[in-house]
Amino acid sequence: KMLQGGAMGKTLVFLGTGGTIAGKAAFAQDNVGYTAAQLGVAQLLEGVSGLESAVEGCTVEHEQVAQLDSKDMEHAVWSRLAQRIQAHLARDEVRAVLVTHGTDTLEETAFFLSQVLPASLLGDKPVVLTCAMRPATALTPDGPQNVLDAVRVALDAHARGVVAVCAGTIHAARYVQKSHPYRLDAFDSSDGGALGYVEEGRVRWVHECPVEGCDAPVPGLDQPSGWPRVEVVFSHAGANGATVRAMCASATLGAPAVRGLVVAGTGNGTVHRDLEAALVQAQQQGVHVVRTTRCAYGAVVPGAVSPFAVGQGLAPFKERIALMLQIMRG
Repeated sequence: KMLQGGAMGKTLVFLGTGGTIAGKAAFAQDNVGYTAAQLGVAQLLEGVSGLESAVEGCTVEHEQVAQLDSKDMEHAVWSRLAQRIQAHLARDEVRAVLVTHGTDTLEETAFFLSQVLPASLLGDKPVVLTCAMRPATALTPDGPQNVLDAVRVALDAHARGVVAVCAGTIHAARYVQKSHPYRLDAFDSSDGGALGYVEEGRVRWVHECPVEGCDAPVPGLDQPSGWPRVEVVFSHAGANGATVRAMCASATLGAPAVRGLVVAGTGNGTVHRDLEAALVQAQQQGVHVVRTTRCAYGAVVPGAVSPFAVGQGLAPFKERIALMLQIMRG
C-alpha cells in the first residue's frame, strides 16, 4: 500500500505489466530508442505528480503482475492478470482496478479481459487500462497524465466494464484499436466511437460504458499452456495457401495443432481463391475458420457466398481471441 486515505474506505488497485509507460531511454530527447518495462509499478506511480490528490482519499495498492514489452504479451500473463483482477474486484473495499500496459497489444488485452471477467463484478466496478507512447524518461512523458486521467475515470460513478484511457480519451474494450505507431493520441474506437473524454480532470461521457464479461468460468483459463492455437492469416494480392498448409501440418513437427484460423479478408471479407482452397481443406480437417475484414472500419456484411462463418464484427486479432474462447467453451 502506498497512499492512505479515508474516502468511504475505498481502494484503488494498480496492476503493473510493464510497457513503454515504464520504459527508460539513455537520453531525455529519445522517444523511440528506449527499453520498455524498466520501472516497477511502485516506482512508476511515485513519479506521477498529483496522484495523491487525484485519488480523492482512497487507499492505493499496487502489484507487479508482469514486467514485459507488450509486443511480447503471452497467454500466461493474460491468465494471471485475469485472476488477479477478479480477486481484487471481489473485495468489497475495492472501487476499481487500473492496469498499466504497453500500447502494442493493449487492445487485445482489454478485449480478452472484457470477455472473461465476471459481468456481475464489472457491472459495479471498472477495469481501466492505461499506457504511454513515450518512456518515463522522456523530456515530456505522457504516462503521468494518462495515469491521472485513468484515475479520474476509475472514480467516476458512471464507469464500469473494461475501458482504456489514453490521451484524454476513453475507449471501450471491444472497439479500441491502436491506429498510429508514434503520435501521443495513438488510439481510436473505430466504428464504436469514444465513450468519453477527460478534460482538465473532469470526465465527460458521450456514451454509456458497455459491460460484457461472463459469469460462467472459462474451462481451462488457468492453464494457458493448453489454450487452443488460433492463428490469423491475411488475404492479399498474390496470396496462396502455403502458409495455411504449413500451419496445419506443424503438429507433425512438434508444435500444437492449429484449432482455429481467422482470415482477414479484403473488402467485405473476400478471400483470394488459392488461399480459400487451403482454408477449405483446413476446415474439412476440423479446423474452425472465421472470416473478417482487414479494413480498419466496418464489419463483414453476411450474404455473399462463402464456405466460412462470419465473425463477430471484430478486428482480426480480437476475432482470434473470440474464436479461441469459443473453442475453450466448447
